[in-house]
Amino acid sequence: MNLDEKLDNLVRRREELTQLMSGKNVTNPEEFVSLSKEYAELTPVVECIEELRALQNEIADLGGIIADKHIDQDMRDLAEEEMFISRSRLPEIEKKLNILLLPKDLADEKNAILEVRAGTGGEEAALFAADLFRMYQRYSERHGWKFEAMQLSDTGIGGLKEGVAEISGKGVFARLKFESGVHRVQRIPDTESGGRIHTSAATVAVMPEAEEVDVVVEEKDLRIDTFRSQGAGGQHVNTTDSAIRITHLPTGIVVSQQDEKSQHKNRAKAMKVLRARIYEAERVALAEERAKTRKNQVGTGDRSERIRTYNFPQGRVTDHRIGLTLHKLDKIIEGGALDEVVDALTADDQATLLAELSEK
Repeated sequence: MNLDEKLDNLVRRREELTQLMSGKNVTNPEEFVSLSKEYAELTPVVECIEELRALQNEIADLGGIIADKHIDQDMRDLAEEEMFISRSRLPEIEKKLNILLLPKDLADEKNAILEVRAGTGGEEAALFAADLFRMYQRYSERHGWKFEAMQLSDTGIGGLKEGVAEISGKGVFARLKFESGVHRVQRIPDTESGGRIHTSAATVAVMPEAEEVDVVVEEKDLRIDTFRSQGAGGQHVNTTDSAIRITHLPTGIVVSQQDEKSQHKNRAKAMKVLRARIYEAERVALAEERAKTRKNQVGTGDRSERIRTYNFPQGRVTDHRIGLTLHKLDKIIEGGALDEVVDALTADDQATLLAELSEK
């Protein structure tokens, strides 16, 4: 099937969906929701196809005017000017359509589980982890997403050993999936009297939230241990064995949860994180299988890979995967300019996918 045939099929399919949804054939609400979702996904593609074809027809018509020697020279000159403008628009629309036709990551529209952990660097690493956790919280608020902290293990003086949050909203995972990896910070700690720059790190993991239909976890594959919740410094959160630790025996993945006073609530939260970790592990394994001959620069999800450096003395942030440097550290940490980094990573990923498709 050539490209024109594929485009024709997409246009016809949207017409079919329009007829299906406007008729009385669909009586099942779930089917209607499914058709509506497909229609919504197809609409920007079909609109772009129509825009491209209208431009191609315009170019053909202008070409006819230019080639017709019976038409007044002034008219042909005007047609040549319009032809130049129309042809200059063509590559942009073709690129837009190619991006819309790229295979979709099925996880893009899912909610996300965010995990931030302090790495090397002691207390300074924990303070940086807290900064990152707040950065994603502010970024979520700017996008109108719901940010719910699921587990927080703080140091008692503003630092964060580990923070886990559920982020829900439209297109959450698509915007955050390139954040997984090691984030490095270079700054002068408040306790540093000599003014020396310290380097520390925090690890970020962003996983698509998995529904029960995405990951089947059988009870026989779980080992569940309960223990008494402990707060910072060993203080009791409560005096019952409400904290829970779940081990998924086939994968060895271990999840602990103790923030809630109810064992039932802790178990529900732990299972949500467990499913997300299993789902992400399966996604990474599948991506590695598809890319045996190459390593994708963006979106590998490798948590051991240093992906970004935040240099406070110079006020800059550098993403090492695409060589992007922005002197907007304060705005990025506040969540305001993080979109500039995310947009650049997304564009680079799309360019890589387009290059792969052209090689096939």
